[in-house]
Order: sequence, then C-alpha cells, then structure tokens
Amino acid sequence: MPCYITRTGSFLPGRVVSNDGITRCLGMLPGEEEVARRVLAMNGIRGRHYVGGPEAGSARDVYDLGVEACRVCLGGEEAGVGYLSAGTTYTPLAAPGYSSILHARLADAGLLNRSVEISSHGGVCSSSSSAFVAAARAVASGEHREAVCVGAEHASAVLHADVIRPIDDRAEHADVRRSRWFMSVFLRHMLSDGAGAVLLSDVRARSGLSFRVDWTFSASHAHDTELCMWLDAESGLLSQDVRVLMKYLFPRAGRSLSAALARHNDRLERFHVILPHMSSFFFQKKMERVVADHCDDPRRPTPYWTNLAEVGNTGAASIFIMLDGYARSGAVGNGDRLLLFVPESGRFNFVFVALTAVTS
Repeated sequence: MPCYITRTGSFLPGRVVSNDGITRCLGMLPGEEEVARRVLAMNGIRGRHYVGGPEAGSARDVYDLGVEACRVCLGGEEAGVGYLSAGTTYTPLAAPGYSSILHARLADAGLLNRSVEISSHGGVCSSSSSAFVAAARAVASGEHREAVCVGAEHASAVLHADVIRPIDDRAEHADVRRSRWFMSVFLRHMLSDGAGAVLLSDVRARSGLSFRVDWTFSASHAHDTELCMWLDAESGLLSQDVRVLMKYLFPRAGRSLSAALARHNDRLERFHVILPHMSSFFFQKKMERVVADHCDDPRRPTPYWTNLAEVGNTGAASIFIMLDGYARSGAVGNGDRLLLFVPESGRFNFVFVALTAVTS
C-alpha cells in the first residue's frame, strides 16, 4: 500500500536564544570560556531554543515537547491514528519507553485519548528517523491506516551547569580536545531543545501538500566502527569523541548512501533537494563532498537545504523540524523529490528517506 506524509509540525520552546544568551540559560562551567568561543565560531549556529529559556511556555520536559509538536502536526484532530512511534536520546524515566509516556501526555491533552500501538526508539540523532521507518512500514503493510511519528530532544536537561559533572582530566592532555572533559563540555554549545512530528497515512491529504514515501534505507556500522557518542545511564553524562567522529563518519556516510541508491535503483540527480541532518557547519564541506561524489557531474551536485543556523542542532528532532520548515517555506512544488539524510555518530547508523511531493 502507498504511504504518505500528510501533515508536519514542529515546536521550539520560547524565544530564540543567541550565542551570547547560552550561558544565561545553561549557566557557565569553570574554564569553558575559550572552548565556547571556539565551538560557536566553528559550528555556525546563531540561534537555538531551550526548555526553561526566555518565554519558553509550559513545556517542562521531552514528553511535553513531543505533545506540542503533535498539537501543531495534528491540528487538534487525532483522525484515525492507530500507531504512535517516537524517538529521542534522553528521557527522565529509563522505563517505560518514550512513546508510552508520550501517549499518556497526548491523552491528557485530548490529542490521542484511546488505545494505539506504540513503538519507542532510543539512540542519538537517528532514533526518530528509525521510528519513522517503523511507522512507514506499519502503514505501507496495511497494519495501520494512519500513524504519527515524533522526534524530540531535551538536551539542556543533561547539559545545564547545575546538572553536568564532566570528568576533569584537562591536566593530563596538552591538547584539551583530547580530554574527556572536552568531549562532554563542548556539546553544551552544540545541542538544543525542540520536537517535530509527522502524520502518515495510506492516502494523500484531501487538499494541500503531501509527501509520498518512495523508499527508506537504514544501516548500522557498529560492527566495524568504534563508540563515538554516548549517554551514560548512571551519570547522565553525554559525551562525543571527535577523533572517532572524523575517522568514521564520512567514509561510512558515503558507503551507506551508495548502498541506499543501489538498493532502490535511484540516483541523486533525480532529487530536487537533500535535507541533511548536520550537527555543525564545520562538517558542511565534507557533507557536500559526499553528495558530489555520488552525482554524475560533481560540479553540479544536488542542492541541499538546512535551517541549522536558525533553529540549532536538535538532534533526533532535527530532521522533522527541518522537513516542517522546508514544507512551509513555499519552495516545494508538485513532483519534487526530497532525500532525508540522517547520520548518527553514536556507533554510526545512517537512515535515508526518499519522498515525492504531491499536491491535491
């Protein structure tokens, strides 16, 4: 059966927080000033949002963020949703799964007040896109006629100066970037809060824009890579080894893109635009090279679109926030093909989703 994205929605709590406002929201750690300056100069992010930030409203946690994204996506109507799939990195409760608590909060909000099938996905940046793959398959198989899929991140919950307890081994390293302290502290200036949601259906929307799901592809490279990004369950400390990231990310991204296109007998030239999840503009040139290497004419690569600079790196939520932003930009025409490109550095998982815009 066909599967369509018929609605999108996103939620970013409060007003935009500029680079100068980060420490007012997250506090300051001793000795991190120089790290903050370098990371912000490198990543190209100018704005982000935080739960608890300026005029952030009533959202308290990652569950509330998911509810608000669904509120926008569903427009107050739960329609025939029978499947709820969601992904995130951090939840206050280790169990039950994110989708279970989200379902309860959605019911409290009057958005999904009945029994549904749920699927919870953990991980880092690809957790929500893995949730999307599950939801799309549930609809395409005929098991459910409609499904809602959510990606949310409340990164500030584990990055606030009052909470984070980085291991301080700076004295053991001539280059602070090799320290475990840096692996945790630099993320405070990279990640932010937000949520996005999509509604999937076996029929296109009665009016307006829909996206037909042409194919999905997901591949883990954990069997031949090293651990790169992790959230310690006991300490709540989020860390990333940048050396491991640089060693594996782009070679494995290229390998996965080649496999995805080959499996589905597709070519990048057939796509109008790529929506890539990027953690930082530091990786922009390498991402562009991966794309160009897969185009017949590397001098004329398939263009890409991102709102990273304006909304920040919202991890697992970013691909849905990006799709919602692009769908509302007015740049989408009937028949345009989009490729969602989601790399995850946890232990290097990659998800691709091919979409075609259709209008009714």
